[in-house]
Amino acid sequence: MFHTIEECTNFIFQLKASQYKGKPLEAVRIILNELGNPHNSVKFIHFAGSNGKGSSLNATREILMGHGLQVGAFISPHLERANERVTINKQQITDEQFLYYANKLSSIIEEKLNGKYPTFFEVMMLISFLHFANEKVDIALIETGIGGRIDSTNVITPEVSVITTISLEHTEILGDTYAKVALEKAGIIKEKVPVVVGVKNVEALQVINQQAKKMGSELYRLGREIHVSNIIRKNPQIFNYSLNSRDITDIPLSMLGNHQIDNAALAITAALIYDSTITDETIRHALSNAKWEGRFERIGKQIIIDGAHNSEGTSVLIETLKEVEPNKKYKFVYAALQDKDHQNSIQMMDEVAHKMSFTEIALPRRAKANNLASQSKHNKITVNENWKQLIEIELNELKEDELLVITGSLYFIAEVRSYLFSTFERKKDTH
Repeated sequence: MFHTIEECTNFIFQLKASQYKGKPLEAVRIILNELGNPHNSVKFIHFAGSNGKGSSLNATREILMGHGLQVGAFISPHLERANERVTINKQQITDEQFLYYANKLSSIIEEKLNGKYPTFFEVMMLISFLHFANEKVDIALIETGIGGRIDSTNVITPEVSVITTISLEHTEILGDTYAKVALEKAGIIKEKVPVVVGVKNVEALQVINQQAKKMGSELYRLGREIHVSNIIRKNPQIFNYSLNSRDITDIPLSMLGNHQIDNAALAITAALIYDSTITDETIRHALSNAKWEGRFERIGKQIIIDGAHNSEGTSVLIETLKEVEPNKKYKFVYAALQDKDHQNSIQMMDEVAHKMSFTEIALPRRAKANNLASQSKHNKITVNENWKQLIEIELNELKEDELLVITGSLYFIAEVRSYLFSTFERKKDTH
C-alpha cells in the first residue's frame, strides 16, 4: 500500500523489465482481466514510430480537442513528473487519482503475480487505462514504448493506427535492419483498422504494406494518399493538405522544421479518419497552437534543446537548424543512452559543428561521455561528465554569433529543460 505519491513514484521508477519473467504482454493481460478489462470501454488511436510519434500525437490531440472532444493521452517519457504521461485534455492525472489507481494495481500484483511487478512503463500504461475508462473520455491517444508488436500498449484495438517513421534504434530488441524494425512497428496494425503511415524508407514501407494487406487494413501513406504542398517557410510555417477529395489550404503550423509538417499531416489524417466532420477551421486553429516541449525548443535567444535521440532525429535537427538559423555557429552538447546508434549522429553533428561537447546523465543505461567523445573526429571536443557544469561553462563562453544546441536522449533533455528554466527564473529574481 502506497501512502504518498513520492513513495509510489519512487517505487515504480525502479521497476525494470527484468523483474517479470513471463511472456511479453502476459502480466498486463492478467492485470487487465482482473480489473474487468477497462481498456475495452475506451476508443483509441495508437501511435508507433522511431521519431515523430510524440509530435503527431500532440497535434492530433489539439485537433480533436478543438473539435470539442475529451481526449486522453498516454505519452513517454515525461519531462518533470510522471503525471505528465497521463492526461485528459492536457490536464495531468492528479496525485490522488494516481495513488488510488497504483494501490489498486499493487494489490492485484501481490495477489495474482506473487508481487512480481511488471515494468514502470506497463504500470503507467495500466494507470492510464483505468483513468481513461473511469473518466469516460471520448478518445485516448496511446504512444508505444519500444517497437509495437510485443509492446505492452499492443493489448488495445484502436480506431486508427499511426506509424510515423522507421529508423535503426533499439536494434538489440527490434532487429538490425529497416525491415526487421518495420515488422515490429507494423505489429500494431489490427484487422480492418485503418493505418496512417509517414514512413519513407522503401524497405520498411514494403513490410508495412504487406502487413496492412494481410490484415485487410486500409493504408493512408504520406506522399501517396496524403499530400502536402505550397509550403511557406515562415514562423508559423504554412502548408496545404489533401487526402482523397478533402483539400485544406493555408494551414499555419507553429512548430518549425519540414518534419513537423509531415507529423501534422499524419495528425490531420488520423483525426479525419476518426471523425470526418472536423472542419478546416478547427484544424487550422489547432495546428497554429500545437507546441511540443523538448523538440526544437528555444530557451532564450541562443539555446535550442532537442530530443534527437537517434540518427534520423539528428538529421532532422540539423536540417531545421540550417533552415531556421543558417548564419549561426553551432556548439553541440550531447548525452545519450547506450542502446542507440551514436556513430551516425555524431558524424552528422561533426560536419556542421563549431564545437562538440559530450556529457552524461545519472542513469544506469547511460552512454559514457568519454565513449561518445571517442566517436567524434571534430577538432574541438570537450568532455565533462558533469552536465550542469558543462552547460554553465558553455553558456558563459557563448558568443553572439553562436547557438548552444543541447541534444540526445529525451531523458537528458527533460533534466536540462527543468534546470535551464529554474536557472533563468533565479537570474530574473536576482536582477
